[in-house]
Amino acid sequence: MSEPEADAKPNILITGTPGAGKSYLCERIASELQFEWLDCSKIAKENNFVEEYDEEYDCPILDEEKLMDHLEPLMAKGGNVVEYHGCDFFPERWFQAVFVVTCPNTTLYDRLKDRNYNEKKLTSNIQCEIFGTILEEARDSYKSDIVFELKGETKADAHISLKTVKNWYRMWKRK
Repeated sequence: MSEPEADAKPNILITGTPGAGKSYLCERIASELQFEWLDCSKIAKENNFVEEYDEEYDCPILDEEKLMDHLEPLMAKGGNVVEYHGCDFFPERWFQAVFVVTCPNTTLYDRLKDRNYNEKKLTSNIQCEIFGTILEEARDSYKSDIVFELKGETKADAHISLKTVKNWYRMWKRK
């Protein structure tokens, strides 16, 4: 990638298991750094980027191609903070940083239970966090020097995570 222009902004991916604290962090990044917050689940729902509905897990199946076609022109502009619970299908060239939000299982369990996740979906997401699936997916899909792990258990963790992203952005602008 070429040198960033003086007013250019990078694209940042915030990923992690549902309930880990991605939205809370994205909202603050968008507000404090003046980034455009692209919540992929919300975009998919609003634009009907759904292939089918998974009855077993009680959730829609994302049409990744339609979502990526929609995001492509937005990503070309830069200055986006993209939120999604998966990361391996996005083009590597889209992101200058990938932050994976993690959360202890007991906290995650309570958050997902509060969202009324069915038992199968809840168990699947907890196992995903136990095995570090999203972090591994990020490390397998992007260069190691742009993948960072953040904690999302408490508001204090979120504050530290926001500080980490802001520090990364400050360093990125100096390149």
